[in-house]
Amino acid sequence: MGVTHRAAVVSDSRFRDHVAPPGHPEAPERLTAVEAALAPHRSALQPLAPRPAEDAELRRIHTAALIGEIRRAAEAAPSHLDPDTYVSPRSEEVARLAAGASIDLARAVARGEVAGGFAAIRPPGHHAEPDRAMGFCLFNNAALAAAALRAEEGLERVAIVDWDVHHGNGTQHAFESDPSVLYVSTHQFPFYPGTGAAAEAGRGEGRHTTVNIPMPAGCGDPEYVGVFTRVVAPVLRWYRPELLLVSAGFDAHRADPLGGMELTAEGYRALAGVVRGLADELCHGRLLFLLEGGYSAAGLEDGTAACIEALLGTFRAPHRAAPEAPPGSTLSALIGAVRAVHGAVIPHLGDA
Repeated sequence: MGVTHRAAVVSDSRFRDHVAPPGHPEAPERLTAVEAALAPHRSALQPLAPRPAEDAELRRIHTAALIGEIRRAAEAAPSHLDPDTYVSPRSEEVARLAAGASIDLARAVARGEVAGGFAAIRPPGHHAEPDRAMGFCLFNNAALAAAALRAEEGLERVAIVDWDVHHGNGTQHAFESDPSVLYVSTHQFPFYPGTGAAAEAGRGEGRHTTVNIPMPAGCGDPEYVGVFTRVVAPVLRWYRPELLLVSAGFDAHRADPLGGMELTAEGYRALAGVVRGLADELCHGRLLFLLEGGYSAAGLEDGTAACIEALLGTFRAPHRAAPEAPPGSTLSALIGAVRAVHGAVIPHLGDA
């Protein structure tokens, strides 16, 4: 099968109707920066209209009790589910819309209707546990999309790569015993929510299909590109997914007010190029990006542009060797931590 770069985009003004309290970083204005990055490419992107997820779809990941809790919180809004996670009168509707959009975009990619896509959605999702909303997140968009691919499209191996600066505890916990979904996360550690140590590697049959790469604050382009080329790429080649989904948070950007990382626009281009190449190599180009965090306009615009350029094939990073990992370097330590947990099962960890 040939690789095509036809791509779809989900965006809708209703995603702004999840209205933040004054001063909250997860605000509707985040989408202004995302839209600025999408604007030059609109004619090349196929629009996909979002629709709300149904209860049966949500229950593939979430408990009926959580679904009811979010509905009641919206009815009583404005309210909070925890100190960070707010609910406004239309938040349940918007969260269902984000979940449904993620599911439908994943279906379109799986069915070959488009080769890839980008979902400009909010609220984010990767902190939402099966039974708990947290960390700005109500429903877990990435987990729901992966569950739909398994239940409806018959995919046997789905990979989720999460490059948000925070660990996606909810996504990990949804699949840590399930070898049909690989979860790979790069994240600042120790940091919110406190999960994501390298030793968290899955349970039972899902052992080794959770791969955590906890990174110290201050990591920038060399460490991230090194980790993606020397760790994430070998993991994905070992697993050989049928579709690659990216939980695309942009809060590892150097301008982000919440994170402590130093990724640049060029760094995000490199990461998007790596996952683009791996999708082409392993799963016929089937790749989608779902917006997670990112709380600076610069980070959101730079990161979104990188993903869209990768989807459309309008940017190709120049070929360069993987960053060196000399003994004593941060990159060497990161490789060593993952290799200590997974090296006996996953080959070529650390190789260029």
